[in-house]
Amino acid sequence: MFKHIVMWDLRGDTPEEKTQARQLLKHKFESLRGQIPGLLHIEVGVDASRASYACDVVLYSEFDSQASLDGYATHPAHLRIREELGDLRVARHQVDYAAD
Repeated sequence: MFKHIVMWDLRGDTPEEKTQARQLLKHKFESLRGQIPGLLHIEVGVDASRASYACDVVLYSEFDSQASLDGYATHPAHLRIREELGDLRVARHQVDYAAD
């Protein structure tokens, strides 16, 4: 199994804009359930701490193989979401690893 974790900081000048951005990103990525071959699990969490150093949203996903994870990166549904979100993201951090 391969795990893919991504954390984002999002644009938003007001607390309301940040909340809208967080919910939009969450909704978009959760819509990938059942669309990506080999995607076993997807979970999107919105930060509740509001700490100044915390990221706004985290994506945790599991894939059945490295090939499935690689396919996800170029899958049309995933690419469409990346395009739709545009410059909503200010920063992005990612870790992919094989689970024991």
